Amino acid sequence: MYRFQVDKMHCGGCARRVTTAIRNVDSAAQVDVDLKSKQVQVESRADANMLAAAIAEAGYPVRTDAEDAEDE
Repeated sequence: MYRFQVDKMHCGGCARRVTTAIRNVDSAAQVDVDLKSKQVQVESRADANMLAAAIAEAGYPVRTDAEDAEDE
C-alpha cells in the first residue's frame, strides 16, 4: 500500500481527477481519498513513483510518507 500527501486537493472534483490519474496507470488499483487530511491511499502493483508522477501530471504535487519521514 502506498500513501501520498496531495496538499492541493480541495474538492470532490480534485479527488476524481487524482483517482482517474492513478487508475490510468493501474486500472485495478484500490484508491481511498481523504479530502480532510489530503491523503490518498493506494493499493496497487504499480510502482509508487509511476503513481506519484501520474498524480503530479494531473496537476497535484505529491509527497510520499518516505519524503515526510526525511523532512523530520
